[in-house]
Amino acid sequence: MSPGTPLRGRTMATLIGLLASTGLRSGEVVRLDRGDVDLTNGGILVRKTKFRKDRLIPVHPTTQAAKLRRYARERDTVFPRPKGEAFFLSSRGCRLSATGLQSNFAKARKLAGLDNGKPLRPHDLRHRFAVTRLRLWHHERADVQALLPLLATYLGHANYSDTAYYLTGSSDPHQTGPHRGDASSHQRRGGGYHRSP
Repeated sequence: MSPGTPLRGRTMATLIGLLASTGLRSGEVVRLDRGDVDLTNGGILVRKTKFRKDRLIPVHPTTQAAKLRRYARERDTVFPRPKGEAFFLSSRGCRLSATGLQSNFAKARKLAGLDNGKPLRPHDLRHRFAVTRLRLWHHERADVQALLPLLATYLGHANYSDTAYYLTGSSDPHQTGPHRGDASSHQRRGGGYHRSP
């Protein structure tokens, strides 16, 4: 991404991977401190959430946790004396800001050739995470309505209706969710999400 500042590319690759694999909000990721990320057991403590509730997010040890450990090693090599407790650092060694995330995300998106049509945003990765989870439950023939409270808690939603939004076919502008026909047919049956016969 930036040959002169190699940590920037590693920061964005790690951060984007974390957003995509956990469904965290971009603001939650940039607010992570070093003590919030358990590099040994693969857990992330999310503080200061949108609704002022802390939550613990598991991270798969063989995938994302390994990437977080690698990033932390490289970060500490480049900035052995950090200016604060932030987990994700900017190219100046301070906390990556929300504006810095948006700017670097746009650069990464352009490099990846994803600027055609409606541009992908960091929040779209959270959206895709939720829709993918719901699609997997549907394919597993699980009771999605019964599992919605679990997903709502995981995502940090204050209301289940915020999570139920992902059940609608129109909720995904980038077509990353269920097929429109599947979701709309479920809604016609009274707003619930039921298995197809």
